[in-house]
Amino acid sequence: MKSIHDPRYLEIIARLRSARKGIGMSQSDLGRRIGKPQSYISKIENCERRIDLVEALTLCNALEITLETIVPTELRDILSKGK
Repeated sequence: MKSIHDPRYLEIIARLRSARKGIGMSQSDLGRRIGKPQSYISKIENCERRIDLVEALTLCNALEITLETIVPTELRDILSKGK
């Protein structure tokens, strides 16, 4: 299975989309906040473009949410074991 189809990745993207919609922000607005076109956001939300950690942090910052907000519980548990 390609990692872009991993259920955990899909959940991250769904949480980003939900956060954007939850504050009434359009894809165009989010794109402007990070200096990218609306099509960039659309491709991320449609899983046509995979994001890395730096991009995820940039999106979270633009949405004024923490990275933990988008990380699935299963992965948060893995991260917390490293403490």
